[in-house]
Amino acid sequence: MSALIFAVCVAIGLFAASALVIYVAAGERTPTEIRLAELAASPGDEPELALRYRVGDLISVISTPLAPLRKWLRSNDEELAYRLSVAGYRRPEDVETFLSTKLLAPVVGVLLATLSGAGNVFFYALVLGAAAFFAPDLLLFYASGKRKAQLSLTLPDATDLLVICMEAGLGLDQAVLRVAEELAAVCPELSEELLIISREQRAGKPRVEAWRSMASRVDLDAIRQFVAMLVQCEKLGTPIARALAQFADGLRTKRLLAAEENAAKTTVKLVFPLVFFIFPAIFVVLLGPAAITLMQSFEH
Repeated sequence: MSALIFAVCVAIGLFAASALVIYVAAGERTPTEIRLAELAASPGDEPELALRYRVGDLISVISTPLAPLRKWLRSNDEELAYRLSVAGYRRPEDVETFLSTKLLAPVVGVLLATLSGAGNVFFYALVLGAAAFFAPDLLLFYASGKRKAQLSLTLPDATDLLVICMEAGLGLDQAVLRVAEELAAVCPELSEELLIISREQRAGKPRVEAWRSMASRVDLDAIRQFVAMLVQCEKLGTPIARALAQFADGLRTKRLLAAEENAAKTTVKLVFPLVFFIFPAIFVVLLGPAAITLMQSFEH
């Protein structure tokens, strides 16, 4: 059985290597695709976007023999596309890349277990294959949480910038575009969301629908409250600048309370490191010399 698994893994490895050589030699993108990628990317993102295209295409080429299984996993494409969009991956090719990675990761895990030379190859291949199969989902969950945390952390500052811009005489749409430009270096995630709103409004989408689309894309309670407040001001005709200032104060208060809560939790979290790591070292340093002296005195 182990010899059969080893042969299968070696064959898959050789196929992946040959696919890599073929892709590097003849896998160039067409000029139309390159131009569309340049138009879709923001300034300075061309190298990163090109790398993502190359990696995604390479994974798709290598996973071509696994296409039937990939089609079987496509039963919930809409849910997967939504999860990827929450993490910031919104290109149509990202779904294919994710599914291909989810199929190739167990193969790599089995290959590593086979080449490791462990005693029970079948057991380690099963464990590594299962772990590698769920690894993309865990990474996607981590990326979504990280993006949400960054958006939640930057939203109060962005709201303050909106208030400043609107008090300086800009309209809401112009203020959103200005804030997106200012936040490009600080929080690219929120800058991207605001730029999407601006582009949707230029394409003819109503302002309220554009903001609601942002709340749906981000899937964050603070963003939903922010959008609900803007929609309410839009319907009732209340001053948006004043409402934004009050909303920013509320967000800062919540952030301060969250920081105080985390600070209060540190005393409880420090108990286990103190008991298991710091106290034993202190006992060794303080009582070690005395214990050695007592042992020597008892020997005499």
